[in-house]
Amino acid sequence: MNALTRRGLSLATAAVLLTAVAACSEDANTPPAEVPGVTAGEIVIGTHMPLTGPAAAGYSEIAPASKAYFDYVNANGGVHGRKITYKFMDDGYNPANTQTVVRKLVLEDKVFAILNGLGTPTHTGVLDFLKTNRVPDLFVASGSRSWNQPDKYPGTFGFNTDYTVEGKILATHIKATYTGKKVCFMGQDDDFGRDSLVGVEQVLGAGAVVAKEKYVTSNQNVAPQIGALKAAGCEVVVLATVPGFTALSMGTAARLGFKPQWVVSNVGSDYLTLSKVLGEGKVLLEGMVGISNLPSPVDMSDPWTAAFKKIHDQYNGSAPFNGNTVYGMSVAYLFVQSLQAAGKDLTREGLIAAVEKGGFKGPGLAPFRYGKDNHSGMGGGKLTKVTAGNQEFFGPVYETDSAAGPVNEFKEERPAPPANTIPAA
Repeated sequence: MNALTRRGLSLATAAVLLTAVAACSEDANTPPAEVPGVTAGEIVIGTHMPLTGPAAAGYSEIAPASKAYFDYVNANGGVHGRKITYKFMDDGYNPANTQTVVRKLVLEDKVFAILNGLGTPTHTGVLDFLKTNRVPDLFVASGSRSWNQPDKYPGTFGFNTDYTVEGKILATHIKATYTGKKVCFMGQDDDFGRDSLVGVEQVLGAGAVVAKEKYVTSNQNVAPQIGALKAAGCEVVVLATVPGFTALSMGTAARLGFKPQWVVSNVGSDYLTLSKVLGEGKVLLEGMVGISNLPSPVDMSDPWTAAFKKIHDQYNGSAPFNGNTVYGMSVAYLFVQSLQAAGKDLTREGLIAAVEKGGFKGPGLAPFRYGKDNHSGMGGGKLTKVTAGNQEFFGPVYETDSAAGPVNEFKEERPAPPANTIPAA
C-alpha cells in the first residue's frame, strides 16, 4: 500500500469518526419528540357531547362544568405549569356526527386526549379511530362494558359505574323490597339497555322479568312500549334511559293511567334535570328509586358538593348546579389527578400508565377499579329515592362486579377534598 493510499484511508477513517461523533452529539441534544396537544404552557384536550338533540337535557351541562373546574385550576397555576384548554363539540347524540367531530379534534386540533366523550352508541364508533391514532380516551361518559377492553383498546377507560353492576344493585333492592311484584324492563336499544338488563337478570333471574321493551333515541314516541308494559301488568319498571326518555316514559305512562314503581339507572335519574324537563309534571317523580356514585348536588353539608358549588358560582354561575354539574367537575378532578400523576414530562403513554397504576380517590362514593387488566370506572353506587320533592340517599354504598360476584357493602370513607380542591402532584 503506497503512502497516498494510506493517507486516503486515514482521511476517510477520520471523516467517519467525525460523522459518528457529530451524530452522537446530535442525539444527545435532540429534544424529545413533540407530543400532540402539549406545549410548555398548555395541554389541549377535547370531547364530543350532546349539546343539542335527544340527549341534551342535562347532559349539555356536563362539559361546561368540567371546563369551569379547569378554568379554576388554570387560575391557580395549572398542572405542572401548564393550563388546560378543553374543546367540547356538539354531536347531537348522533354517531355519524361523533365521528366527524372526533376526527376534527384529533386530526385538525391535534388534541392530546379525548376526555369524557358521552354516549354508548356515539362513542362506540370512534374507539378504533382513537386507538389507531394512539389518543388517550379517558373516562368515557357511559357505563358500557365496551370501555373495559384493555387488550383491544389499551387507551380507553370508563368513568361511570358500568350498567351491569348498576343493574345488579338495583335488582338487589327490588328483590328485597318488592317481593312478589311483576318486574319489567325498558332500555335503550344498545349496550346501555342490554348491559343493564344483564345485571338485573343476574340477580332476579331471566324468568322474573315478565316484559322487556326497548327504544331508539331517534323516535320519541314511546307509547307502544309503555302501553305494552301496562298490558303486561307490570308493577315495577326498571328504566335504562337517558333523562329525556325517562321523562317521556313517565309522562306517557301518566297519560295512559299507568303508575308502576319506577327504578331508574343513574344516567337517567337526576331529579333536578328531570324536574326541569317535566315542569309541573315533576310530581310524577315521587317515589322514583335511582342510584348514584357521586355526592348529592343539594347536600351542602357534603364537603365535595360545597367545594364544587363554590367553583361553579365563580366560573359557571349562569348554569344550573345539579347532578350533571357535580359529574362534570368530578371527571375534571380525576383528569387533573391523572395529569399530576403522569408528571411534568407529559406523554400519552405516561398518562395511560398513570391511570393504570390507579389509587385515585375523590368525590366518588364507590371505588375506582383501574389497573392494567381493568379499565372500567367506579365499581358501585348508592340508592336514592324521591320523597316530597327531594332526592335523598338511603342504605349503604354497594359494590360488585360485572360477572356473578355478590353485591356487598362498601364501607371505606371518602377523603375530604384538598383545601384548594386541586389534587396534589
